[in-house]
Amino acid sequence: RPSRIIVHHTVSTNSTDYSRAQAHAHAHWVQDLHLDKNGWVDTGYHFLVSRGGWITEGRHGSLQALTGGRNFVLGSHTSGQNTQAVGIACEGAYHAGALPPDAQWDVLVTLCAYTCVRYGIPSAQIYGHKDYGETLCPGVYHDMLPRLREEGGRPLGLTGGHRPGAVPP
Repeated sequence: RPSRIIVHHTVSTNSTDYSRAQAHAHAHWVQDLHLDKNGWVDTGYHFLVSRGGWITEGRHGSLQALTGGRNFVLGSHTSGQNTQAVGIACEGAYHAGALPPDAQWDVLVTLCAYTCVRYGIPSAQIYGHKDYGETLCPGVYHDMLPRLREEGGRPLGLTGGHRPGAVPP
């Protein structure tokens, strides 16, 4: 099972189309980029969170593995971390002061909290891509990680880097 979550952004257009159709179109765009440009077998991220607050599966089998809580699909999102980290990418470019829409933030918090519970990951183990390499990714999300750790752990009793009373699945 993974021991951490790594948050990314896709450096795509900050679309104002918050529809489910846009979420799916963006997921296909990322998949095509990873397959065609990078030569990978699938999307590198396990999950993508759209600006409208929709979650799409990136790497095939990630959702089934997450809901089971015992298996893990090997991703391709962060060099040196793919065997131990769930990769979650947020649609958009978050450099130069751009902020994520509330719907995206709320769903990211929920997805991180659910992932922490399913895999027994302490919320203190939520990182940004920048923590593992020379990159600007995930942009402003990196500055928001303390808040993500707090909010992502709060609803499920996971704050402070430990799981009081939690039993791994």
